[in-house]
Amino acid sequence: MTKRSPFRYFKTSHAVIRLAVMMYVQFSLSLRNVEDLLHERGIDVSHETVRFWWIRFGPMFAAKIRRKRVDRMRAVSNWRWHLDEVFVRVNGERRYRWRAVDHEGEVLEAVVTKRRNKRAASKLFKKLMKRYGRPAEIVTDRLPSYRAALRALGAKDKQLTGRWLNNRIENSHQPFRRRERAMLRFRRMRSLQLFAAVHSSVHNHFNLERRLYRRDDFKLNRTAALDERRRLGAA
Repeated sequence: MTKRSPFRYFKTSHAVIRLAVMMYVQFSLSLRNVEDLLHERGIDVSHETVRFWWIRFGPMFAAKIRRKRVDRMRAVSNWRWHLDEVFVRVNGERRYRWRAVDHEGEVLEAVVTKRRNKRAASKLFKKLMKRYGRPAEIVTDRLPSYRAALRALGAKDKQLTGRWLNNRIENSHQPFRRRERAMLRFRRMRSLQLFAAVHSSVHNHFNLERRLYRRDDFKLNRTAALDERRRLGAA
């Protein structure tokens, strides 16, 4: 049976939808910024249409990117995870955004919770281990919730804590913080969780670490990332 295209009921070209969604998630743009950029290209859509597109297709594009990476990541035996949590204001109330990255700085998972306790930490660990298996080491800060959650999962011996060991994830919060300021914060936990999951996958895809490459190599990597993005968003 032929798989139906997710764009089948939309009059707008799937290439335009893909472009609008990726522009909104990848760059620090508002919905109205994306509307203006599309208008410059001769495409007349409302910012509310862009909002509908990204809610409908953003998770789909992110899931495709994530699936292509999971198999490669599972093959790594000496994996090290870095975990941390930050405060996020959601409609004026304090919430917690838990995050995990690997030793290369790629975001593995992002979870939003109301509290910072053992139950919240366990939720993050269970999602990580279900998707990626168990790592060789887990680097955290000295929050007791991590130790309690790992003890319950039988992985307490994998935990590492140290003054500078977790700098990898401390710095990796910056792209999302910039995006959060551009969006003028979040009003619902559901919106924050949705955007955090989509943003992390897209950021991984275009996180080329240009400082580590010569200009010619960086241009080749960027072109390959764009080509793969076009294939992922194709009908």
